[in-house]
Amino acid sequence: MNHPLLRAALALVVITALALVAGLGLGAETGWAALALGALALLAYHVAKLAALIRWLKQPGATPLPEARGAWDEAFALLYRFERTADREADRLSRALMRWRQAGEALPDGVVILDAENRIEWCNEGASRHFGLDLRADPGRPVTNLVRQPEFAAYIEAEDYAHAIPLRSEHGGGLVLSVQVIPYGESQKLLLSRDITRLEKVEIMRRDFVANVSHELRTPLTVLAGFLETVRDLKLDPQRMRDYMNLMAEQARRMQRIVDDLLALSALESSPEPPLEERVNVHGLLARVKADAAALSGGRHRITLDAMEGFDIAGAESEIASAFGNLASNAVRYTPEGGTVHLTWRASGAGAEFIVEDTGIGIEPQHIARLTERFYRVDRGRSRETGGTGLGLAIVKHALMRHQATLDIHSEPGKGSRFTARFPARRVLPAATRAQDAATA
Repeated sequence: MNHPLLRAALALVVITALALVAGLGLGAETGWAALALGALALLAYHVAKLAALIRWLKQPGATPLPEARGAWDEAFALLYRFERTADREADRLSRALMRWRQAGEALPDGVVILDAENRIEWCNEGASRHFGLDLRADPGRPVTNLVRQPEFAAYIEAEDYAHAIPLRSEHGGGLVLSVQVIPYGESQKLLLSRDITRLEKVEIMRRDFVANVSHELRTPLTVLAGFLETVRDLKLDPQRMRDYMNLMAEQARRMQRIVDDLLALSALESSPEPPLEERVNVHGLLARVKADAAALSGGRHRITLDAMEGFDIAGAESEIASAFGNLASNAVRYTPEGGTVHLTWRASGAGAEFIVEDTGIGIEPQHIARLTERFYRVDRGRSRETGGTGLGLAIVKHALMRHQATLDIHSEPGKGSRFTARFPARRVLPAATRAQDAATA
């Protein structure tokens, strides 16, 4: 008796039975009247419940589900369960859509969803940055109307999406993008864009590096090959032979310096570990730097040292020595004979700085920003004459970066240059603790 149709049939049977009893006891007319009234009451009840159901169906979320008994109670209970299930499913889908949108927004790459006609359905913030799209106004518009670049339009029209294409963005500071379309679903497409500006710069640097290394090594190799042919093919007197051998040895040393600097720079760039936290005796180091600069000068310059007492540096001594030595040797190489190179060390609890000042030829302002690039030279001819490899300041830059230090350059043509290596406070150690360190070692 729990089935709603059985309960409805039972109600009709009860009405009929009551009408039959009334007919037998009070006459046929009374029985028929009772049957008619009962049927009308039952019909009115069902019509009222049907009307309530229709009202609820028009606005299921705005009004509560009607209450009823019998078959309608079962129907309304089923509708209520269906409504709750539908609400839970809608809530689940809404949360899934929100997570999907959040994931799309979190991607560093640009993502645009296109329909079969290449109209924008959705895009993330990355695509907005790369292409200048408006997240609210542009959905529904053809993407080629917004990205007006011939190579992009040709890529979309060709429908050959096997490979990505490079594209220089007209927005966001001229980014270089890798753009690819990926078809999916029923004629839909994903337009993906990735910022490859840094990779492009690295590739350019790699090509320049290979070209520069080849050029730097070709010159001494050419000289060596020429002298070797001369020595092999000609009968030379002993003095001329010695002269040629000395020239060949000089070119071999030049190649050795280039290789050594390349290895040093590669070690600095590729080392994933932080530098050693050893105590660097700055005064001893500066004495060696001055001596090496004096040896390179050969008495052609006045080299002075002004070093403050009381502080050392924490770090890798070999890397700091390389940075200080390259700064001093560069000053000697680019200062004419009779000039001055002044080395200064200043330190306090707030930080330290090593300054190299010279009275050399100076540097034009447009060159200063590029001085720490590998093989970048203001005057290539002079650098080769003085024995420079073009890698010294690149080594300085990376050695200082590994010690959280910075390099400041100030120069004026004809008035000399000043290079300042600044170390943070955390790298400065009081020299007075050296004796204590030795006692506890």
